[in-house]
Amino acid sequence: MTTTETRIRSAHEWLAAAKEVAAELAVNAAERDRKNETPYAEVRLLKDSGLVTLLGPVEHGGGGQSWETAYRVIREVARGDGSIGQLLGYHYLWAWAARLVATDDQIAAVEELYTRNDFFFGGAVNPRDSDLKITEDGDEIVYNGHKSFSTGSKVSDLTVLEGVLEGTEDHIFAIVPSGQDGIVFHDDWDNIGQRLTESGSVTITDVRVPWASAAGYVDKKFRPLTYNTLNVPAIQLVFANFYLGIAQGALETALAYTREHTRAWPYGGDNKPSAGEEWYILDGYGDLQSKLWAAEALVDKAGTAISAVLHAPREELTGEARGEVAVLIAAAKQRVIDTGLEIGTKIFELTGARASATKYGLDRFWRNLRTHSLHDPVAYKRREVGAYALLNELPEPTWYT
Repeated sequence: MTTTETRIRSAHEWLAAAKEVAAELAVNAAERDRKNETPYAEVRLLKDSGLVTLLGPVEHGGGGQSWETAYRVIREVARGDGSIGQLLGYHYLWAWAARLVATDDQIAAVEELYTRNDFFFGGAVNPRDSDLKITEDGDEIVYNGHKSFSTGSKVSDLTVLEGVLEGTEDHIFAIVPSGQDGIVFHDDWDNIGQRLTESGSVTITDVRVPWASAAGYVDKKFRPLTYNTLNVPAIQLVFANFYLGIAQGALETALAYTREHTRAWPYGGDNKPSAGEEWYILDGYGDLQSKLWAAEALVDKAGTAISAVLHAPREELTGEARGEVAVLIAAAKQRVIDTGLEIGTKIFELTGARASATKYGLDRFWRNLRTHSLHDPVAYKRREVGAYALLNELPEPTWYT
């Protein structure tokens, strides 16, 4: 475990630590993708590096960093392994869940708990499934139900639950220990990409939570703020950043392969001694790198914008400011998806036929990005941007906006 002193770092030093983690992950990323084993060692690496408590309070041994830095850290880790970048990004979002909806006392308790103990978060919150059912039992509420996805599952120490209180329309979030009999994670995550994210289903049976731990509830009543709705823009930009990291990793891996292995084409009439002098290879990489830089600039702009409101006083956020951030994130997300998927396929034309060998694992970048970018239809993100540009309409808060 790292010491408190090692976590008092500048943003630049945190990014350097993330790059070290990414470099270690990249060494055998293709092999680990094929094995599809629970990433206990990878999460331990995140903990040992201090990255798990990047957003945690300094007084409890955390990094005390901003979301702007957290987004860049997610991206760096995803360059080495997209699955681990996703796990870290979801962890940051759920670690911030208390600040999004909880009371001041609840926030203090949760942040001390996870920061001092290096706890890792997962979440059983999937709006496309039926809500977990919550019943009241004296001073406790009791969760029951099933969720199709619970990213982080078996590698998590804490799980975020969300459900609806019986007889009401009240949604209640709670943070509970993952290791209990009432939470059963199922080994049914077997998708083509993001294979190490432990995103399988979960069954919740009689998980009890004190009313005092119901996030944001005082005397069994919730006090809403516009700030509560930042959870969706915040995680949508988490998506965009690990997508960007996957795309960067794909391009870097392909460039390295071309430098070392790709052979020039000897039948073009303008024969070159090396692939690095082939005009179509230089043209192809130049096009992809330019598009990637453009996507990165837009993602960074969105990160600066949402970080400013995430760290501002919660009561000050207006619906208009929230909407402007959300539409910028929608633009960034759709741009990086399009660019990343193009990179994931185009690199095979630039590396050559032998690069398709399974041992190189170049296909994992496209598989990873394609899998998670189906989370919610990107067409709706384009529509949100179009409605803003043409009609000056801001997206309204939903479970996906």
